[in-house]
Amino acid sequence: MKTIIFFAALILTSCAIQNQSVVREPAKDGSIETVISVKHYKGYDLLTTTHKVWINNMVDKIITKSDTLKPLGNVTKRVDDGWGGEKTRTFPKAYEVYITVK
Repeated sequence: MKTIIFFAALILTSCAIQNQSVVREPAKDGSIETVISVKHYKGYDLLTTTHKVWINNMVDKIITKSDTLKPLGNVTKRVDDGWGGEKTRTFPKAYEVYITVK
């Protein structure tokens, strides 16, 4: 979940740099809202893409697609242990998500 929030913030930041505007909520009178998530499981990653189609301030349709991906392996990071020290933890490596809108 933290990965999704990071990528959403990254996308919003890059849009703000180029267009000098940030969308906080989709226009619900006619828009498509897309959510992409990647969840890590043992042996595979699950990619889920959900599209909400908004028409006249109501959700007209929800389209959800899921697919399995090969995991990228693990990455080791040093994290705060909560007691002022550090410990090494292993996390699943996250996919980078790039979105092209035409």
